[in-house]
Amino acid sequence: MVDFGAILRTIGDFGLFQKIILLGLTLPNVFLPLFFCSFLFMESDPDRHCNTDWILQTDSNLTTDEQLNLTLPREDDGTFSKCQMFVPVNWSIGSIRENGLNETRGCQNGWVYSRAMYEATVVTDFDLVCDKSYMAEVVQAIFMSGLLAGSFIFGPTAESYGRRRTTQLPVVLMQIFVIVAGVSPNVYVYIVAQFIVGTALGGYRMNSTVLATEWIGVTKRSFASCLSQLFAAFGQCVMAGLVYGIRDWRKAQYIIGGAQAFVTLYIWWIPESARWLLEQGRTEEANQLIRRVAAINKRKIPDNLLDEVTREREVKSGGIKDIFTSAVLVKYLLIVSFAWFSLNLGYFSVIFNVGKFGLNIFLVQFLFGITEMPAHLLCIWFLELIGRKKSLISTLLTGGVFCLLTLAFPRDCAIVITALVTAGKFFLNWAGSVCLIYIQELFPTSVRQTAVGFGSIAYRGAGLMSPLLNMLAIYHWAIPILVFSSLAVTSGALVFLLPETRRTELPDSANETEGNRNMSTKKMGSDSNVVEQNGRNSTKL
Repeated sequence: MVDFGAILRTIGDFGLFQKIILLGLTLPNVFLPLFFCSFLFMESDPDRHCNTDWILQTDSNLTTDEQLNLTLPREDDGTFSKCQMFVPVNWSIGSIRENGLNETRGCQNGWVYSRAMYEATVVTDFDLVCDKSYMAEVVQAIFMSGLLAGSFIFGPTAESYGRRRTTQLPVVLMQIFVIVAGVSPNVYVYIVAQFIVGTALGGYRMNSTVLATEWIGVTKRSFASCLSQLFAAFGQCVMAGLVYGIRDWRKAQYIIGGAQAFVTLYIWWIPESARWLLEQGRTEEANQLIRRVAAINKRKIPDNLLDEVTREREVKSGGIKDIFTSAVLVKYLLIVSFAWFSLNLGYFSVIFNVGKFGLNIFLVQFLFGITEMPAHLLCIWFLELIGRKKSLISTLLTGGVFCLLTLAFPRDCAIVITALVTAGKFFLNWAGSVCLIYIQELFPTSVRQTAVGFGSIAYRGAGLMSPLLNMLAIYHWAIPILVFSSLAVTSGALVFLLPETRRTELPDSANETEGNRNMSTKKMGSDSNVVEQNGRNSTKL
């Protein structure tokens, strides 16, 4: 029976069809970072004071300074209180001036916010200040929890319902709930909407990449993962420009919804993975897709090849059970998941400390995006030049060592430490691109999506744990750096136990994974010769 890799080489493994589907599935990654903007770009403690317009009923000609002096207590540093006001009284303005007000309470009628940086944010619209200031962090945590939930839900689900459906559904959910978040009347509706958006975003990132990868041949297979990461980095730059120009989170949500509508329209034309269809025994559907791809790529396929495709195949159920019945697959899953966890723990620990750089937040966000782009471009080249295994080992070890080196300098060496941390973040981000392609190539089609889902759980879990790790700095500033750097170095060492997958076919069964991981280009060449010979024989007939 001809394997799917041989079929791809016959119909074109990186022709016009692959380029169109690759662009269609990776382009939305430009928009995905924009979904973070409503809670990333907000002042957690904006300049404000209690609304005390009640006093204007006694004298509507009061100046702003007079109003504040009469109605607000002052802090020890002489500034007006942000969370307290004097209790309103039914006195004349003369009595208030003469006797003054002494009894205080929390703000009763909302706040008046400074609009110096933003016109409106989630914090100012929902009054997430003073006794509700913790809600800003809750919003971020719930969104990150949504990303984690997306890995739980859409990873294993794709094994049963296909890559196409579990790519389309997240797009629709993001389209609906990004608008719902924008029109939210209160913070609770906003939180629910953001959780669903996070869930859908996490599902789309995984499934779209796997769907594109399963249509691409071995020589260009790294493109799907690296391009999705590259577009996401560009999206960070777009996000900085969007918020800098808009400064109103609700308007930004509507613009994001408009951009997402473009994806929602064309996503229905993205085809299913023929590789997955064959594994499910749906050979007639796979046959039709293969014919369409061959026509788009302007390739001719021999009839006997289609006979091989439509022949009854054993249906592989897949799922997490298949992974845990194989010691080899369990080892692969643990090592790659640990590497993904370690690099993301370090990456987000650095990201969440960005405010300590002392630069303009829009500039920092733009620089973070623009400096990530070279990592993903280099990743495409290095993956084919030195392979997946050496790429992952070198990036994890280098990123971890750069971060560890910051401990050798005193804290007042800000420039040196910032340079080392930025370099470490660069290599950890690069390692993330390698992990995304590596985990797909290590597992067979029947459990590939499940493995990517579990790897993503580790990845997203690290994002949730990174703020907690940074909190350990209260005991000693070096503890977070020591922990995530050591984990990165350790995970890099463990990658030595993994096989190389460069220029090998994606495995379709656990047997191929366990016993045939050295499928070289020599074997691929022989498969192509068989197909070509069959084609010539078919022509003679």
